Amino acid sequence: MSEIAVVAISVAKPGYEAQLLEALEGIVGPTRKEQGVLQYDLHRDVQEPRRFVFVERWESREALAAHAKSAHIEAYKRAVADWVEHAEIRVVSKIA
Repeated sequence: MSEIAVVAISVAKPGYEAQLLEALEGIVGPTRKEQGVLQYDLHRDVQEPRRFVFVERWESREALAAHAKSAHIEAYKRAVADWVEHAEIRVVSKIA
């Protein structure tokens, strides 16, 4: 298995910051209990408070794939569809 990292960014539509934050906070606990998760930390951009950033580490691509298909992530995606202006997920591997 090769460890991978993820940077996941979600930008709330104006006026939806509180709803998106609550939804994001709601997936932290269940995700941290998943098999293969090494780190799952939620951050908020200090200059752009509508921007939320997850910094994640996973044991493998397979663990990340299972996370993406989990019930709480599927429910989260449905719940926030109208609140997110932009979302981006970058999967990276450490080189140094």
